[in-house]
Amino acid sequence: MATGTLHIDLEAIAANWRALDALSAATCETGACVKADGYGLGLTPVAQRLHDAGCRAYFVASAAEGLELRRALGPEPRIHVFYGHMAGDTAAIQRADLVPMLTSIEQLTRHFEALPRQPFGIQLDTGMNRLGLKMAEWAAVAEIALAADPVLVMSHLSDAEDPDCPRNAAQLARFHEMTDGIDVPRSLAATGGTLLGPDYHFDMTRPGIGLYGGRPHVRGEPVVALTLPVIACFDIAAGEGVGYNASWTAPAPTRIATVAGGYADGLLRALQPGMEVMAGPVPCPVVGRVSMDALTVDIGHLDADPEHVTVLDAHHGVDALADGAGTIGYEMLTALGARYLRKYRGLRPIG
Repeated sequence: MATGTLHIDLEAIAANWRALDALSAATCETGACVKADGYGLGLTPVAQRLHDAGCRAYFVASAAEGLELRRALGPEPRIHVFYGHMAGDTAAIQRADLVPMLTSIEQLTRHFEALPRQPFGIQLDTGMNRLGLKMAEWAAVAEIALAADPVLVMSHLSDAEDPDCPRNAAQLARFHEMTDGIDVPRSLAATGGTLLGPDYHFDMTRPGIGLYGGRPHVRGEPVVALTLPVIACFDIAAGEGVGYNASWTAPAPTRIATVAGGYADGLLRALQPGMEVMAGPVPCPVVGRVSMDALTVDIGHLDADPEHVTVLDAHHGVDALADGAGTIGYEMLTALGARYLRKYRGLRPIG
C-alpha cells in the first residue's frame, strides 16, 4: 500500500466502555461521547460497536453529527447535541429526533418556540466558562425550563484529569447548589469525572477519550496502531543535510528511509525534534522536518531496510506521541488523516 494503515480495535473500545460502566452504580447510565467522527476513528463503526456493547445514550457536538449518527444507529438510542439548538438546526433536530443540550436563554427560547414537544436537555456553567447557563441565568429560568420536562441537566468539569485540583470539588459543589431537588436526571462526569468516584456520577456518565485508549483512563485497552510504508532508502555522507532547510545534518555516514506519512496525515510538525518510529523492535529517529507527505528516518543502525515502520502501537500510544508534540492525546487522535487505510477489528458485518 502507498499509504499508512491505521488499525482500529473496536473490541477494545467496547471493553473500555464496559470497564468505565462498571465504575458507577447500576442506577447510573453510561453514555458515550462519539463527536468528531468518533474521535477520528469512524463514527459509524465506533457507535455501532458501542451499541452492541449496550450503550444507548450518545453525545455529539453538532446536529449534523447527530443526523449521521441516527442513520447509523436507527431510532432507539438517545442522541444528545452539545451545541444545543442553534439557528438553522431545527429541521435536523426534528428529523433525527435529537436531544439538544440547550446552552443559553436564547436557545431555550428558540427551542420552546420552534419545537415545543421535542425532548431537550440543559447545560449549566459550574465554573468552566465555556457553555451553559450561569447561576443567575438558571435562577431566572429554572422554573419555566423544568416545567417543560428536560430529559437531562448537565455540566462539564474543567480539570477532571487532575484528581487533586480543587476546582473539581468547587464545581461539584456548584452543581449541587444549582440542581439539588430537581426531578431530572443529572450528569457531570466525562472520563475524568467517572474516575473521580461516585460523588461525581449522578444519573449518567458520558466517557469520551477513555473509550479510545487515552488518558486519564490509564488502565484502558489500547485502541489504535499506525504503520507507515517505506517509499525509498538511500545512503548519505557525513555533513549532508536532510529535509527542508537541512534542519538535520548527518554527523556520520548513514542510511535514510523516506516514509509515507506527514502533517497532512496528522503527524504534526511539532513532533520534531525527538520523534522516533519503530522498525520491528528497534527504535529509529525521525530526522529532518516533518513534511506534508513524508518523514525521513535514520536507519543506519539497522541490519536491513524495513518495508514499513510503526508510529503507534500498544506500547507507544496517542498520549506518548502527543507528549512529544507538546499537545494532548485528543488532538493527536482526532488529527489522524483521512488518507490512511483503516482496518477494523470487531467491525459489524454489512447487512
